[in-house]
Amino acid sequence: MTVRPKTLAWVNRHLDSGERIVKTETLHGGMTAEMRRLTIATDDAVTRHLVLRSFVDSYYLENAEEWLNREAGALTLLAGTSVLAPELVALDPTAAHCEYPSLLMTHLEGRSVLDDAGVETRAPLLARQLVAIHALQPAERPQEFKTLTTAESVVIPKGADATAWAAAINVIRKPAPPYEGRFLHRDFQPGNVLFDVPPSRPTHARITGVVDWSQPSWGPADLDVAHCCTNLALLHDPSWGLRFAEAYEEAGGALAAAPSERLYWLVRDALSCSEEVELWAQAYQDAGRTDLTTSVLEQRLDTYVTGLMKALG
Repeated sequence: MTVRPKTLAWVNRHLDSGERIVKTETLHGGMTAEMRRLTIATDDAVTRHLVLRSFVDSYYLENAEEWLNREAGALTLLAGTSVLAPELVALDPTAAHCEYPSLLMTHLEGRSVLDDAGVETRAPLLARQLVAIHALQPAERPQEFKTLTTAESVVIPKGADATAWAAAINVIRKPAPPYEGRFLHRDFQPGNVLFDVPPSRPTHARITGVVDWSQPSWGPADLDVAHCCTNLALLHDPSWGLRFAEAYEEAGGALAAAPSERLYWLVRDALSCSEEVELWAQAYQDAGRTDLTTSVLEQRLDTYVTGLMKALG
């Protein structure tokens, strides 16, 4: 699909003199927004790439203005820090100029890697990157984190361990434990981290950037860690959940001291996934993991939740 006329005119107004769009490509993997990579060129040669993020799905339009403004704020904050992120080029959060609420940003080299092969190398890199994010001290804190999942909204997978899930649901009935606030990405997971992986030397992978900053928040480091744990557990193997939490600590990150407090955040994120398993499966499949059907994810989620309750409950 090509860029829509009004949006195209808006993008063109933010290009340098002599530049034009010569190619557009759809980027897959996101669940909330339409993403396109734009190849920009002059008469002489390709000059750069930009990324256009547009909220076109009516389901997400209600939140588009808030999310785009928050992402623009995060990208501005991250400029010049040790965390590699896109640079903000232009913003139209209310669709005053474009057909849909949109954000234009620079393109980072690299790609998200969701394959099982090489996860042992990538997981410690993810952990170190997340520690760096949590170390940021913004002059103005983002809004406090939100969690929408309740004990009543959890969807127990078919054939799941009913006893373990009942115990897990009881965990999130309790008030959130006390925590020391940190700057959170709030959707830190392999799909939002770009890697450069040399084909002949996969153990020499390196992170080239972190994307999708639409939900920056202030809250417990455990919450960001828990979200990546859930993703790794479903992408690769349920055991990767707790293994990533260990890698985060080995990288210098600090988690809640009490097992019951760690369990609260890990379980809260895992149970929130239960409500959107089909969406997660579709996003993974769009990104190339066609083996990760809804059924497979439900089985892995059950194993992961059961394992959490045995290890920390």
